[in-house]
Parts: sequence; C-alpha cells; structure tokens
Amino acid sequence: MLTIEEKILAVVTALEDIKANDISVLDTSKKSQLFERMVIASANSPRQTRALADHVSKQLKLRGEPALSIEGEESGEWVLVDFGEVVVHIMQPAVRAYYQLEELWSMRHLPPKAASEPK
Repeated sequence: MLTIEEKILAVVTALEDIKANDISVLDTSKKSQLFERMVIASANSPRQTRALADHVSKQLKLRGEPALSIEGEESGEWVLVDFGEVVVHIMQPAVRAYYQLEELWSMRHLPPKAASEPK
C-alpha cells in the first residue's frame, strides 16, 4: 500500500509521461473527510484526457493501488479518477477555467455567525 505522498508522486509522474499541462496538487485534508489530496491537470483534447486517465489508472494499479472509480471517460471533457485519499481531475482547459477547482478548494469560509449576520 502506497503512502499519500507516494500516490501523488506516481500520479504526477504518470501525468507528465503523457504531457499533461498545468498540474496542480491541492491539500484538501482540512477541507474534506472524503480525500486528502486533489490533483488537477489539463489535456489538449478529449482523446488525451482519456489517455491520461487510463495511464494514471494503469500506473497506480501496477503499484497495487487500483482506481476505485473512473468517471467522465465518455465525453473526455473532464475525467475524474478516484484513488481514495487522492482524487485526480483531468480536464479540458475551457472546463477547468469554468469550474475553477483550485479557487473553489482554496476558498476561506466565513464563520457561521458572520455568514448569518444581516448585511
């Protein structure tokens, strides 16, 4: 069983093998109980998006860490590969720009009292 850091290294290496663009790794451990890290990468075409997801999945399976789930392969616009503690998002640049996951997951939330106060 790989540690989280070993999984991240394997994922990033696999993404670099097939020339993924703009690879980001986010620490989500304090924001979600579902996973510890999120890897986000861009691909130049739906075909490359699917190829990246497939390569990442195969490389981690070789290391004893099969993907729990792969979603979005049909369209190739956004493919999510779930490895438990590590979730990988491979996206077309327009989709990535629209959803802005890096910004979403780095948001600072207001304390509940401040959020409920009248403006």
